[in-house]
Amino acid sequence: MLILTCPYCGVKAEETELAPGGEAHLKRIGPDGTAEEFEAYLFARKNIKGVHFERWRHAYGCGKWFLAARDTHSLQVYGTYKAQTAHTTDEIVANARQARPEWVPDWPQASEAVVA
Repeated sequence: MLILTCPYCGVKAEETELAPGGEAHLKRIGPDGTAEEFEAYLFARKNIKGVHFERWRHAYGCGKWFLAARDTHSLQVYGTYKAQTAHTTDEIVANARQARPEWVPDWPQASEAVVA
């Protein structure tokens, strides 16, 4: 059973209390996007075996959307965080890297960002 902690109300909820919302951190395509970009936004998903970031809603609790990092193979949860966050925290990345050392995030980490 998948158990996630809601970052808003702090309740540890089983997956039966939650509603899945698909892949997290998708870049929405606006009216200036091409047909190919819009098609990719609608249909292209990573669907990987390993570290995955997802959207969940605490349906039978506070009702808020949040994001979760988990392993799709082992169901290990690396952490949850608020939906307004652009990328996950360094702590959650460290948890995922500890369990899967070969995994590398596909976005620049704050510690890797170049300061001008």
